[in-house]
Amino acid sequence: MNRLNCVKGLSIVVLGLLMSVSPIKAQSAGAAGGAPGEKVVLREGTDVKLKFAQEVSSKTASEGDPVNFVLDEDLKVGNVLVAKAGTKAVGTVTNAKKAGMMGKGGELNVRLEHLKVGDTKVRLRGTKGKEGDSKTGTAVALTVLFGPIGLIKHGKEIVVKEGAPLAAYVDDDASLTPLS
Repeated sequence: MNRLNCVKGLSIVVLGLLMSVSPIKAQSAGAAGGAPGEKVVLREGTDVKLKFAQEVSSKTASEGDPVNFVLDEDLKVGNVLVAKAGTKAVGTVTNAKKAGMMGKGGELNVRLEHLKVGDTKVRLRGTKGKEGDSKTGTAVALTVLFGPIGLIKHGKEIVVKEGAPLAAYVDDDASLTPLS
């Protein structure tokens, strides 16, 4: 009876090992270009190179406005292509302030939302925040030298040109079907 319990115990351990190895094997086979239809996992933290698909300006943007991006380079898991350059991504303006009087520079902040890969939305993280050149010191000096006329000095607006690069990262693991 003792010997039978040992054999049963060993069988359970071996079965447990086989079950824990199988998913890893399937995943690594998919990442290395396994059978068609197998999904691969795009890992959290993976670099995603985007570029702005439109010009965005602190003068015209408003909080909540959508911002369009495109994938700048093919996205791969190992050697497996999961998204082609030009794939669309979306972000949102989270802060937009026009340049002001007394040399105050404009502000523009954009939060990334997701990359649309087929029917899957791959969540992205990373922000692009920038402040315009502040001319406050200059405006104060002009006020002292020239009186109230010095307050007319404006800071710079933020303008992000179409095609400007933006580094992003995958925010959460995503299971994707490889492209052929």
